[in-house]
Amino acid sequence: MQELTVPPVATVGSEVNLTDPVWDNAAQAPDAVQFSVRTDSGWQDVTCAQFHREVVALAKGLIAAGIEPGDRVALMSKTRYEWTLTDYAIWSAGAITVPIYETSSAEQVEWILSDSQAVAAFVETDGHETCVGQVRDRLPGLRHLWRFDGGAVDKLTNDGVSVADAEVDRRRRLAGADDLATIIYTSGTTGRPKGCELTHRNLYSDIANAIPGLDALFYEGASTLLFLPLAHSFARLIQLGVVYARTRMGHSSDVKNLVADLGEFKPTFLLSVPRVFEKVYTTAKQRAHADGKGAIFDRAERVAVAYSEALDGSGRASLGLRLQHRLFDKLVYSKLRAAMGGDCHSAISGGAPLGARLAHFFRGIGVTVYEGYGLTETSPAVAVNLQYAIRIGTVGRPLPGVTVRIAEDKEILVKGDLVFRGYWNNPEATAEVIDKDGWFHSGDLGELDADGFLKITGRKKEIIVTAGGKNVAPAVLEDRLRAHPLISQSMVVGDRRPFIAVLITIDEEAWPKWLEVNNRPAGTSIADLREDETLRAEIQQAVDHANEAVSRAEGIRAFRIMPQDWTEEHGEMTPTLKVKRNVVLDKWASEIATIYGS
Repeated sequence: MQELTVPPVATVGSEVNLTDPVWDNAAQAPDAVQFSVRTDSGWQDVTCAQFHREVVALAKGLIAAGIEPGDRVALMSKTRYEWTLTDYAIWSAGAITVPIYETSSAEQVEWILSDSQAVAAFVETDGHETCVGQVRDRLPGLRHLWRFDGGAVDKLTNDGVSVADAEVDRRRRLAGADDLATIIYTSGTTGRPKGCELTHRNLYSDIANAIPGLDALFYEGASTLLFLPLAHSFARLIQLGVVYARTRMGHSSDVKNLVADLGEFKPTFLLSVPRVFEKVYTTAKQRAHADGKGAIFDRAERVAVAYSEALDGSGRASLGLRLQHRLFDKLVYSKLRAAMGGDCHSAISGGAPLGARLAHFFRGIGVTVYEGYGLTETSPAVAVNLQYAIRIGTVGRPLPGVTVRIAEDKEILVKGDLVFRGYWNNPEATAEVIDKDGWFHSGDLGELDADGFLKITGRKKEIIVTAGGKNVAPAVLEDRLRAHPLISQSMVVGDRRPFIAVLITIDEEAWPKWLEVNNRPAGTSIADLREDETLRAEIQQAVDHANEAVSRAEGIRAFRIMPQDWTEEHGEMTPTLKVKRNVVLDKWASEIATIYGS
C-alpha cells in the first residue's frame, strides 16, 4: 500500500466562505479587471468593484423574491457571465447553488429539481424554460422560474432596490466554511444522478491550495476564456480561482465561435478536456496534408515531441534539435498558437487522460498542458502537474492539503478538506464511498511513483468518461434498451472515446417471430441480418427511446448489433446474468473499433 500526504499551504478558517474574495477584491483592487463580457461592440471590462456591485444588487433581488438562507436555487445555462454573477449572488443571499447542464433532458431536470427541493431556478433560453415547464406541475416547491434571455437579472435587480446592502452583508456571513455551498449532481451507477454536497471549505481549500503552485497561470495580467460548461465542477473551480487570484476571465458559450473569440480575447491560458486538444491537433494535421504541406507538419510534429521529451530527460535539447525547433516555430508552431489566440502559453486538462504524445506535442509547440485528476466528490482537484513539478504521462502530485492512498486493490483513496460531505438525501450511497476512517474511495485505479506523481491505470467503477470529459452512467441507457422485446443484452461503450455507442445482442427466442413478421427466410441467423435496414431501424427506435432519458452529450450516437447473444457459457455473462464488461471489451474489441473507425 502506498500513501502520500502533502501539507497544506493555505488553511480555511471556520467563518470563511466563497463570497469573501468578491468583497476583498472590491476593497483592495477596485479598478482591477475581473471579467470581460462579450457585447455587440466587443469585449467590455468588468472591474472588481463593478462585479461586487452587481453581485450585491442581484442578491438583493433574490432576497426580495423570498429566497431564504439555505434554500436551493438551480442554475441551468450555457457558459456566460450571468452564470458566474448568479452563482455568487445566490451565495451572497445565503442560498445554495444547484447547477444543471443546459443539455439535460426534462427527466433529468425534474429529478434534480425535485431531489434538491429547489425553490427557484434560473434558465437561459425559451427552450430551457419549456423543458422546466414540462415538469413544473410535479414540482410544487418550485416557486420561481427566471430566464436570462428574458431579462431576469435586470428584473431582479430592480425588484431588490428596496433591500438594504447591509442585509446582503448579513446574509452572506450566515454561511460558515462547513456550510453547504452547492449540490452538484453527477452520474451514478443506478442511472439517477447523485447530488454531491460541497461545502464552502471543500471548494475554498481546494482552490486556495492549488493557486500557489499554478503561478504560471494565475498571475497579474493573466487571462482565460472559459468555454466548458460551468455545471462541470472542473470549470467551476477555475471560476473560483480567477476570482480568488483576480485573474481576468471571459465566457464563450458557443464552440462554433470559439476560434474567433480566442482571437479577440487572447487568453494566456485555457481550461479544456483532452477532446479539444485532440481536435486542435487533428484539424491542423488534416489541413496541412490537404494543402500539400503534410510532410512539413509531420516533421514539425516529430521535432515538437522530441523537444519536449528532451526537457524531461536531460532538461535541455541538443543544439541541432533547438535549431530545428526554432525553424518550425516560425513555420508551424506559431500558427497553432495563433489558433488559440496567440498569447496562450499554458492549459489545464482534466476529465479524461490526455495521452503522453499529445502532451509532449503541445509543450513542444509552446503550450504546456498541466494534466490533473479529480472528481466532483473531491471539489474536484486531487492532483495536478505544476509549473515546477511536471511529469508527462501522470496527473501530477497530490495538491497541498491532500492525502492519497493506493489501496491493496490499487483503488485511489483520498483524504483532505476537499472531500465532499456526502450525497444529498442518500446516506447509503455516501457510506459506499466514504469509509469509517474518512477515506473517500474514488473508484479509480492508480499508482504513485517514487517521486509521488500519480498515474491513473484504470477504472474500478463503471462510469464512462468520454474523450470530452463527460461522465456517463451506462445503466439508465442499458436498462431502457433491454426493455425492448427484441433486445437481449446491451453494453454502452465510449470510455476515452469521442462519443457514446452501444453493443446490442438480439433475443434468440424473439428472433424467429421477427423473421416471420418481416418476411425474412426462417432460420436466417442474426449474423446474416445484422446490417438489415429494417432490423437496424427497429433497434434505432429503441436507442432513440433510451436517449430520451439523458442529455445530448450522454446519448448513444452509434450502435453495433452483435452476431450472437452473450452467454455464461461463452464467458460474457456472470451466473447472475450480469454482463462481464471487461470480457466483452476484450472479446469484441474489433466490433468496437469498427464503430470508431479504428
